[in-house]
Amino acid sequence: MNEATTIQEQSMARVILRRFFKHKLAGIAIAILALLVLASAFAFVTPYSPTDQEPTNSFQKISADHWFGTDELGRDVFTRILYGGRVSLTVGLFSTFLSITLGVLVGALSGYFGGWIDSALMRVTDAFLTFPTIFVLIILGAFLREQQVPWLKNSVLIVIIIIAALSWMWPARLVRGLFIVLREREFVTACRALGGSSTRIIIQHILPNCIGPILVSGTLQMASAIITESGLSYLGFGVQPPTPTWGSILATAQNQVFRAPWIAFYPGLMIFITVMAINYIGDGLRDAFDPYVIHAEK
Repeated sequence: MNEATTIQEQSMARVILRRFFKHKLAGIAIAILALLVLASAFAFVTPYSPTDQEPTNSFQKISADHWFGTDELGRDVFTRILYGGRVSLTVGLFSTFLSITLGVLVGALSGYFGGWIDSALMRVTDAFLTFPTIFVLIILGAFLREQQVPWLKNSVLIVIIIIAALSWMWPARLVRGLFIVLREREFVTACRALGGSSTRIIIQHILPNCIGPILVSGTLQMASAIITESGLSYLGFGVQPPTPTWGSILATAQNQVFRAPWIAFYPGLMIFITVMAINYIGDGLRDAFDPYVIHAEK
């Protein structure tokens, strides 16, 4: 029985991978995103520092020495883009992981148990949904930086926490809806009749059937988190200098946009490419996990 189950799972995995890479834009997008991640991870190989200033070398145009030119303080823009990518991608990944984890937990408990648990958790979720997100993000960012707690001095960690705290509601509602449908299916009823615990039913039987929508939701969450982080850093309430991010590079470039347009162009282009790539990956995952297509191709 276990061997048959393993073979079936491997067959389904092959179908999902084949469906994903049939989406040509998704395949291109995952290659582009992998390239961005590798370039950011190996940013230290560039001969320049992202923070060292050389005022005598300011506003240098694109050249063999400075691929993306230099900014008003003589810093190499290409190097700052790579280091900024580290921060922006890290914030997007970890804030998405936290928000999806919390959202799945809340949605699973609410959808499976129903009753007063569902009512209480959904009222909390609705309350969070009413918050004006950008203003709360700004207030929380400013408040946490003023606290005398050492680990709260890390502005990257602060941004990850506040983005996750205000974005878990959408996956929670998605998972709740899926659990409400799946908890009435025959395989769940049979497992319950055989004495399966609620924890086992949730983790081993219902949750695996929600992986596809959760992954698709995660891609949308990550794209949104990168845009949110860029917006906060642009406004000066996100990751604080001297740490470069795509948003903070845009903020410093706004007064030089006519004199040195390349300073604003490249971080904006990186945000656009990254978000588009993640969205196309989400489209590919949506097609790959379509249960009707998988069943037809198995």
